[in-house]
Amino acid sequence: MPTDCIPFKETNYFSSLITDYLDEKADLKPFYNRFPSLENFEAQIEEKQLSYNKSNRSDVVKALMMQYEDLSISSMTLTNIDLLKHGTTFTVTTGHQLNLFTGPLYFFYKIISTINLCKTLKDRYPHYNFVPVYWMATEDHDFEEINFFNFKGKKVQWNRDGSGGVGEFDLQGLDQVYEVFSAQLDSSINAKSLKKLFQQAYLEHDTLTKATRFLVNKLFSIYGLVILDGNDPILKKLYKPFIEDELIHQSSFKKVSNTNEALNALPSNYKIQVNPREINLFYLHKHIRERILETDGVFGVLDTDIRWTKEELLAEVNEHPERFSPNVILRPLYQEIILPNLCYIGGGGELAYWLQLKSNFEAQNVTFPMLLLRNSVLLITAKQKEKLEKMKVSVPDLFLKQDDLLTKVTKSISDINIDFSSQKAQLQKQFEGLYQLADQTDKSFKGAVAAQEVKQIKGLENLEKRLLKAQKRKFDDVLERVRMLQDELFPRQSLQERHMNISEFYLEYGEDIIQSLVQHLDPLHSEFLILEV
Repeated sequence: MPTDCIPFKETNYFSSLITDYLDEKADLKPFYNRFPSLENFEAQIEEKQLSYNKSNRSDVVKALMMQYEDLSISSMTLTNIDLLKHGTTFTVTTGHQLNLFTGPLYFFYKIISTINLCKTLKDRYPHYNFVPVYWMATEDHDFEEINFFNFKGKKVQWNRDGSGGVGEFDLQGLDQVYEVFSAQLDSSINAKSLKKLFQQAYLEHDTLTKATRFLVNKLFSIYGLVILDGNDPILKKLYKPFIEDELIHQSSFKKVSNTNEALNALPSNYKIQVNPREINLFYLHKHIRERILETDGVFGVLDTDIRWTKEELLAEVNEHPERFSPNVILRPLYQEIILPNLCYIGGGGELAYWLQLKSNFEAQNVTFPMLLLRNSVLLITAKQKEKLEKMKVSVPDLFLKQDDLLTKVTKSISDINIDFSSQKAQLQKQFEGLYQLADQTDKSFKGAVAAQEVKQIKGLENLEKRLLKAQKRKFDDVLERVRMLQDELFPRQSLQERHMNISEFYLEYGEDIIQSLVQHLDPLHSEFLILEV
């Protein structure tokens, strides 16, 4: 399977914050602990060994075994869970929402990056063990973000009402979604496998958490992936002191606000990804997940009649810590408290908000993990590659905006030189003589010369645009093929991995597509991967 790559910066699909982070720009160093190079993991291991609460290990293993009790667990995953009991075992974690049928392709890239980093670390540090963890975002309540996946350009959508954490949603209506999806599949072996996978996950389980756990376990258990649901009473009990601190002292608001000010003060004008609230916790109970607010010493849950005094609220935390759900500011802290974690692997948007959180970790005496950008991939077929070669279009060219791409192709195939740069340079040289003449007269003549120069340069630019437009009409058939191919590989003028679902590739290649990704993804190689399938 041939591969190629392109620097993230040259794709123009990643923010300056992320590309500057990958370049290890000095301005950003205060906002992370260690850069995720292979040699830096040694110091991260040592720091985590000292700071991690060793007594948490038995509770984490106990919670995991209970979460897995209804699943057929692979020997590799079972071994990895058992290894978590030992002080020489550490995790590498990624997290994601419970997207219907895994959602966009990058779900796979996150998990496979995590699995492969653990293999690399084991090779480098053989005296330690490294366990890949997928953290299920079961407490999330943004149902509209997860209730669909795209298949062959169409949205396969699950419509239902519901509130609270999506993990507790029953699977009502997914039988109808299955009928819609299966009707679009043929009768091939791979199609039958997809149908069976959907059926087993969504028609034979009663909550979205259980369905997603089954599905991800089915896909990745052979690689030893451990799936963790943070919405767990055993795990929330470990988080209890930090819940109390957040409610009473609201330290995360202060720390993250200060970090945001520091980021805003940098000359690069980075976009702030998230803003903290005074209390960064939700109340999660009986189909409710709403913000906790405090007004004049009285605590309450937004849009409900639930109210507590400070003492009553602390009693609620003590009796039911599982009812307190961290938001985007505090979920990373929760993860790093309960897991012996070294590194978090995420997309550009995720790493952007993680870079806002280090000061809060320091205030809580919790080791800040290394932050690694997940692999990004463009999957391209041999047939698509052949078409590109015939049209003399390179794969990196496809990352251009479509109008820029079509302009570049037109100029490359046209027998006429559409670039008027030499004519503009010649014109400017002619005006140099007029400026010398103008220096010997008054300022008004010099102004007239300047105005005439602007007018004539603009005239040349207009002629250049008209010529380009005429040539585009002449080569419209070629440009249409280029346009169609780019639309195939960059749906909606965005990255393939953000729109397409694995099912389209699984339909063609079956299990081989996953095995090929496992074979080729290298999370420590920080370039965008082009993978021919």
